[in-house]
Amino acid sequence: MIDRPGLAEFLRNRREALQPEDVGLPRGPRRRTNGLRREEVASLCHMSVDYYSRLERERGPQPSPMMLASIAQGLHLSLDERDHLFRLAGHNPPDRGASPDHISPGLLRVLDRLDDTPAEIVTELGETLRQSPMGVALTGDSTRYTGPARSSGYRWFTDPVARQIYAPEEHPFLTRMYVSGLRALVTLRGPGSRASHLADLLLNSSEEFRRVWDDHEIGLRPHDVKHFNHPEVGALELNCQRLVDPGQAHSLMVYTATPGSESYEKLQVLSVIGAQVLH
Repeated sequence: MIDRPGLAEFLRNRREALQPEDVGLPRGPRRRTNGLRREEVASLCHMSVDYYSRLERERGPQPSPMMLASIAQGLHLSLDERDHLFRLAGHNPPDRGASPDHISPGLLRVLDRLDDTPAEIVTELGETLRQSPMGVALTGDSTRYTGPARSSGYRWFTDPVARQIYAPEEHPFLTRMYVSGLRALVTLRGPGSRASHLADLLLNSSEEFRRVWDDHEIGLRPHDVKHFNHPEVGALELNCQRLVDPGQAHSLMVYTATPGSESYEKLQVLSVIGAQVLH
């Protein structure tokens, strides 16, 4: 059963505890609200202001698990807080598993401060959970995929378009790297895991994957420098830094260019193009 008073109180408490800078929003000189405004939280949670407001007023329908997951992420809840939210709303919390979609508040806070830098948060299977605006400008919206196609490794072997953003000379290594990484995950997570299911799908659908899989190559790591072939600005040479959240098997990938380099100048151009597309 849904605990409407408890749910409303919890949402108000978490909203008022968050500051604009905690979620990448400007404070503004005339702000008097304690914490975030309801309309700001509704936007962060991808829902209408009316829907969110009714929850805080102990009204409205019982939120679905999908809606609760969105609220938990928008309010930057920890996993324990997320589970509490689900129980207040009358649902069992999602299985935490090896790589849940819920991003830790700390990793989100870092990403929220990277508006001018290409960055993304990915799972161990290469599923993009969140991107900075510049991340979308660099590689497109990678969060739009569903099913197995959420994995960049799966798309690499099943969708030719997935390879176009990378320089051709990178393709052979990336092919081996994706297979090596998935094989290591299958061994780590075991039969019946999501990694094992993804490997089975690729073994049944890609001759190239089967051929490289049979090499049993293990231990390949991504190169520190990546070469992109962007449709608007052309060739880009970017350094990739990786911040790992071991508790949830998520990684924050940040792409930067050497100051003064041609790629650095192209990223400045890309920031303008990206802003124009978003507006």
